[in-house]
Amino acid sequence: MDKDLKKALIGKRIAQELKDGDFVNLGIGLPTEVANHIPPGINVFFQSENGIMGVGPAPNEGEEDKDLINAGGGYITAMKGASYFDTCLSFAIIRGGHIDMTVLGALQVDQEGNLANWMIPGKLVPGMGGAMDLVTGSRKVVIAMEHCDKNGNPKILKKCTLPLTAKNKVNLIVTDKAVIEVTAQGLLLREISHGMTVDDVLKVTEADLIIPDHVGVFGL
Repeated sequence: MDKDLKKALIGKRIAQELKDGDFVNLGIGLPTEVANHIPPGINVFFQSENGIMGVGPAPNEGEEDKDLINAGGGYITAMKGASYFDTCLSFAIIRGGHIDMTVLGALQVDQEGNLANWMIPGKLVPGMGGAMDLVTGSRKVVIAMEHCDKNGNPKILKKCTLPLTAKNKVNLIVTDKAVIEVTAQGLLLREISHGMTVDDVLKVTEADLIIPDHVGVFGL
């Protein structure tokens, strides 16, 4: 499966977690795909921490507005009724607990719900941005990422080895291979992607997984 299909698969599955009236923050990169798959009949308000509530789908090529960008500098559209504000108010919304769900990418997640997504020691990276505030202030934290890194190594681990962004804050992990819920008992395998088997997922997951009697299937 190429990267575009993986993005669509992950984004579409996470969009199923949205509820009508939710206020949602999407991280840069892969998480922005969620905005392209909102289920019919659902009205959701997407926030970008650079100061907008009401982000719409990505613009078509050639229709970009240089004054409409998200926190990562990517072009966005604005929905009817969107509002704009400064960074202070934007982070007050986040830190005040007014965001229902945040979707973030990750370098590693572990079976305790810990998240590492902001640096690899020795490598130049742009920093964590608002991630630390978002995982602490949002009611639900969903991780959107490929199941393995570019070298094929598992990213869902028993224990994160990279510097943490936050401890025990992740609620749900959605990858190109599985949907995994973080529970008090450990990581629960809720769904596998179409064409995969439970054994396929276990082979590329270092963390221990709880396997229920019924495991669902998701796909495009």
